[in-house]
Amino acid sequence: MNIAHSASRRALLGALTLPWLVGGCSTPLPLTPPPAGDADAATRLRESVQAHGLDAYLQLTDINLSYSGEWRPLVNRIQPGVVDAGFRGSSQERLMPRAGIIAQAYTGPMGRKHVVWRRGGRDGRGDGVCDVAVWFNGTPSTDTTVQDAAALVAEGYGLFLLGPLWLAERNLRMRMAGTERVDGHTCDVIDVWMTPGLGRVATDRVALCIDRTDGLVRRVRFTLEGLASTRGAVAEVDTFAHERRFGVMWPMRSHERIVHPIALPAHDWRITGLDVNRGYAASDLSGASFTGAAAAPARSI
Repeated sequence: MNIAHSASRRALLGALTLPWLVGGCSTPLPLTPPPAGDADAATRLRESVQAHGLDAYLQLTDINLSYSGEWRPLVNRIQPGVVDAGFRGSSQERLMPRAGIIAQAYTGPMGRKHVVWRRGGRDGRGDGVCDVAVWFNGTPSTDTTVQDAAALVAEGYGLFLLGPLWLAERNLRMRMAGTERVDGHTCDVIDVWMTPGLGRVATDRVALCIDRTDGLVRRVRFTLEGLASTRGAVAEVDTFAHERRFGVMWPMRSHERIVHPIALPAHDWRITGLDVNRGYAASDLSGASFTGAAAAPARSI
């Protein structure tokens, strides 16, 4: 055994079990007060929203997906509540964008996990009600940490999938923040303050890297304030292999990494099924499994 390597690994794991807010003073996305507004940033975001297919997106009553992916082993050691390796394998996911609903049905070695998340209102305000429910093998969980993690993950996946479309009608403050190279693409960076944030938290900060050539969001960098064990951390998701289906641009492959307090690859996933506009009701997503027209698997692609 390499003793030095083993000791270094133990030290790394020990450091990462500390509250991540310890490194908050050096975070790349500090939760400073938001700017008054930036007209150039607002214009750039509107252009990206159009590039992603806003007109078609507004015609979608429901979005039905399946995902397959792999988590990196060390991430499960650091954040087992987020990874939830026993349950979060492949998934079937249902979104009703106008209603602010995301439902996720995971299958893993320990069985089934089902999540239903509703953001109160299209702009994040609405009736002020944000609900999350979690079931493991059909049994509801009342653990608030489990619920917080599920809400953070659910809303995060809405953002990763839809990029600027997920933000288009929210109450946002933003500013231009320079340029960045992402997978060979020159991107304009827009810093966005989300209120409410991702999941059950008042505020998160997001940086969108928008391709100067085609207006697509190639990278999303974001804070993770919605869960006590991840506060102060920053992660980012790169999206690849975009395809236009049903008039909307979809990232068919994605890669997530932690960027603060340490750089670490986290998760790779891909869309394996997609269809839209089945016409089901919110009640078909409200229980421990999908019902009615929501029940069939997403159409394989």
